[in-house]
Amino acid sequence: MDLLTNPVKEYDWGSTTELAALLGLPPGPPRAELWLGAHPSGPSTLDRGGRTYTLAEVLDADPVGELGTATVDRFGPRLPFLLKLLSARRALSLQVHPSDEQARQGYARRDPHYADPWAKPELVVALTEFSALAGLRPAAEAADLLARLALPQLAPVVAALGQGDVAAALHTVLTWPRTARRELVTAVAAAARELGGQDFDATARLAGQHPDDPAVLAPLLLRRHTLAPGQALYLPAGVLHTYLGGFAVEVMGASDNVLRAGLTGKPVDVPALLAITDVRAQPGRVVPDASGVYRPGCPQFRLHHVSGSTSRLAGALPRILLCTGGTVTAGEHRLHAGQAVFLPARHDPLTIRGEGTAYCAEPGI
Repeated sequence: MDLLTNPVKEYDWGSTTELAALLGLPPGPPRAELWLGAHPSGPSTLDRGGRTYTLAEVLDADPVGELGTATVDRFGPRLPFLLKLLSARRALSLQVHPSDEQARQGYARRDPHYADPWAKPELVVALTEFSALAGLRPAAEAADLLARLALPQLAPVVAALGQGDVAAALHTVLTWPRTARRELVTAVAAAARELGGQDFDATARLAGQHPDDPAVLAPLLLRRHTLAPGQALYLPAGVLHTYLGGFAVEVMGASDNVLRAGLTGKPVDVPALLAITDVRAQPGRVVPDASGVYRPGCPQFRLHHVSGSTSRLAGALPRILLCTGGTVTAGEHRLHAGQAVFLPARHDPLTIRGEGTAYCAEPGI
């Protein structure tokens, strides 16, 4: 069992306070994510024998001993999940993730959009109220919302939705002529502010943040999901989504495959995005079972919630345990908020005790 040091990612959409407070850091730059895992884009580190290693190096040195036979047989010599703390004060990029097969094919053909040959399903569990847009609305519902803006330039989009062609409507919005984008967004913002209400207010806020991006229409095209603390949302492959704001624990397949539709300064490739977007795909709410385990049904991960009680973890699986409040004790380690340990695969059960709260990620096999 090893205490982990975990990288903090600073992105412009991050909060300057929430993640800093949990980690005991002073307010400062927008700290968006804490990464806990072995992905090469931000591996955790640990100390063994007086030396510092990345978690990836430790796993490479003894895959079966660290990961267990079941994990290596199913996923090869790698940790199949990545655990995160995510703190958003403004919207993330509008994005979608590929399936296993799409990821394998994209990586094999050296498509630059595919950094890894693996899928990236993800589960987000709210620590504070958390807002997301995920999954496209029914075409008629989206058409009605866009029609209420009363903007003649959006008539082709409303018409496509009226015919039930969500893919065509999405293509029209995302490929809007660049020279006309600011004019469109300005008009959308003015109309949305006049209408008011949750969806139109969100559209106006996004327009203020992204004045040249037609993807600000996302709140009218996608379903809104508001999570209370402890509630969870699972996003499989093909679901178009963005997180609007809040603080959460997130666990995902250990992949950095992201194709973006907008609300970002990063590259957007609309044909590549639409090729893997499933306009029928929807996220799913996941309720923890009686033992506090979120089981989304994917093999890459499941997530234990430990709160104010004693929990026992059985089975020879690799795990990362993160304390999010108070203190918890695992083996010889007493963890405070923001601290985490890597638990190598072991056949004897592990007992976690304490008055605090923690989340423990493990493969979902």
